[in-house]
Amino acid sequence: MCGLLKRFLPREDFTSYEDFYQNYTVNIPDNFNFAWDVMDELARTKPGGRALVWCDEKGAEASFTYGDLYSLSSQAANVLVQAGIGSGDPVMLILKRRWEYWPVLLALHKIGAVAIPATHLLTSKDIVYRCDAADIKGIICVDEPKIMAAIEDAEEKLSVRGAGGAGGAGKAGKPALRYKAFMRSVHSADAPAGAAAKGWVDFKPLLEKAPAEFARPEKVNSNDDIMLLYFTSGTTGMPKMVRHNFAYPLGHIVTARYWHQVREGGVHLTVADTGWAKAAWGKIYGQWICGTAVFVYDYDRFVPSAMLDVIVKYELTTFCAPPTVYRFFIKEDLPQWDFSSLKHCTVAGEPLEPEIYERFRQGTGIKLRECYGQTELTVTCCTYPWLDPKPGSMGKPSPGYDIDLLRDDGSSCDMGEEGQLVVRTGRRKPVGIFDGYYRDDALTGSVWHDDIYYTGDMAWRDEDGYLWFVGRSDDVIKSSGYRIGPFEVESALMEHPAVLECAITGVPDPVRGTAVKATVVLAKGWSPSEELKKELQNHVKKITAPYKYPRIVEFVTELPKTISGKIRRVQIREGDSGKADA
Repeated sequence: MCGLLKRFLPREDFTSYEDFYQNYTVNIPDNFNFAWDVMDELARTKPGGRALVWCDEKGAEASFTYGDLYSLSSQAANVLVQAGIGSGDPVMLILKRRWEYWPVLLALHKIGAVAIPATHLLTSKDIVYRCDAADIKGIICVDEPKIMAAIEDAEEKLSVRGAGGAGGAGKAGKPALRYKAFMRSVHSADAPAGAAAKGWVDFKPLLEKAPAEFARPEKVNSNDDIMLLYFTSGTTGMPKMVRHNFAYPLGHIVTARYWHQVREGGVHLTVADTGWAKAAWGKIYGQWICGTAVFVYDYDRFVPSAMLDVIVKYELTTFCAPPTVYRFFIKEDLPQWDFSSLKHCTVAGEPLEPEIYERFRQGTGIKLRECYGQTELTVTCCTYPWLDPKPGSMGKPSPGYDIDLLRDDGSSCDMGEEGQLVVRTGRRKPVGIFDGYYRDDALTGSVWHDDIYYTGDMAWRDEDGYLWFVGRSDDVIKSSGYRIGPFEVESALMEHPAVLECAITGVPDPVRGTAVKATVVLAKGWSPSEELKKELQNHVKKITAPYKYPRIVEFVTELPKTISGKIRRVQIREGDSGKADA
């Protein structure tokens, strides 16, 4: 066992899934702070240990030890405190996959501030909403003109509204956004023109000059204080603010140790932008507690062969990505890469089609292990090491998670029956579950009441206790009295060689109520045609129940996706609705 793990796990080695589920526990220290109690401890015990390895698509690279991160996070903490950022202050980070994200995030933890990781795709309107909703005091972003311009425009709107007394101004007349800084790229020789005149702070020179020591305050935080806020979008309404406390990182020991199966001295890559909660799952907390190095591949355009080259060049030992990445991987000639360093690969975000699982296994010899969770949760269900993978299944419940499937009337489903996946929290609350939606008790109460958290996801359980994802409750298609989950039709389509990616949605139909539609991205060498539409429809009829086949097939060049790689079926549905209205 990694030395640090012993502080938190009374026991690490389990003989079976049942043993693991029943007996896994975590010791949570009072006033736990990941930056002080994990990272600075690692810097003390093994300062030369490899902690962070970074490279970008342009060929730049850097490597940092635990000692380096101690110094850098202390320097960043000094810069932030000097700027007036303190305990409880919300600070948004739009740093993409820049290596600076890690020491700055640790610095926010050190001073007890609230970190709000965010995607670089935010518009001015998005930023105004977030600043209003969370009283954001500072933003640190990459030095890209489009992002900086969006922040400047948002700041102007907030100032005008604040001056008019309609909100947007901070306490005692201070502007809502008191601090905005940019982080220069390793490829940027100079600061963006005119940045200083617009009130921007060039963070990197300050970081380099700041003292490399930062004393721990007598009390930085309690375990219940807010450490992270994630804005997560639903199918309706404005984004929700998911509140995670300072004990949250300990919930990801399960993620790293028992799902990713990282080991001390290894190198782990999770494909995720830092603005997505998946980065907290796979790019920092559990991995460092377990003693493995975090690998970061910084890119703007995903090129499958380039990512495979990176995996081999840097001898990664564990790897995690959404299904989209593996869909493109299997189109490559996988045997030409030497994957001898790679021990375990995992997948999450959406269910994995059996076709992808099998072809990746054939090309690498590695069995992909799936999991299920949400921004509000940690790993909730997983194909753990003691379980044989069933492609497409999310596996079995994680320790601490009391999982049930409920009918609309609140009764528990039978085996094989679809129902909403819920987490019962009456007897125990899982380590890492969210504390509710920030400043929205009504929304929290709508999904978490009577000691039950309702995920909004539909699933069913098989005879072996494995759980199978069907779809979001609003993604499930009801056609001619049948309930059709998008994943089962997508899996059937993916078995056809013409299909690179696909999404199944429902469209209004006067006869059936809803008709099944397939939006398809074709593989290289295939062209759209009426003949191919019919071929795909007949293919689905042969693979699965005939009533599930897509009566409408639309060919597109790409599917709408979130920054995390999940297909946005809601956007497809909205597009179809707009066409109908027109």
